[in-house]
Amino acid sequence: MNALARYENRHQNMNRHNFGMPTIFDIFSRPLTDFENMFSQMPEDNIRIDVQDCGDHYQIKADMPGVKKEDIKLDFDEGNLMIKAEHHTEKEKKDSEGYLIKERSSGVYQRTLHFNDADPKEINAAFAGGELDIRINKQKQEQKKTAITIH
Repeated sequence: MNALARYENRHQNMNRHNFGMPTIFDIFSRPLTDFENMFSQMPEDNIRIDVQDCGDHYQIKADMPGVKKEDIKLDFDEGNLMIKAEHHTEKEKKDSEGYLIKERSSGVYQRTLHFNDADPKEINAAFAGGELDIRINKQKQEQKKTAITIH
């Protein structure tokens, strides 16, 4: 529990003795509580990604719990891999006193990774169990034997 929540609980107990009339505490504490609640609905972080250099290819694993396959978009342009995912959630809560809370949230996660030596024609992706698995093959650089003339 954070300091604002502890303060709010004490304040609610004090307010019962004021016959429901607003106090000076109401005027100043409410904006702080609303400000804190605004950020509690936001995602704590972006897509969690592991990138591994496997010699001839890159292996990328991205954790995307709660995201559907059809809400994921992958683009590769000029060495940049863009991973974009939309998420939508709905929650409904009822308590024993008859209060009903129905919340909806949605947002977009996006990460861009750069690969200098990636082969854009050799990129494969699969999504299962909330994990996106991407394999990017590296461009094969042909070794040409060249005779060097000494001057």
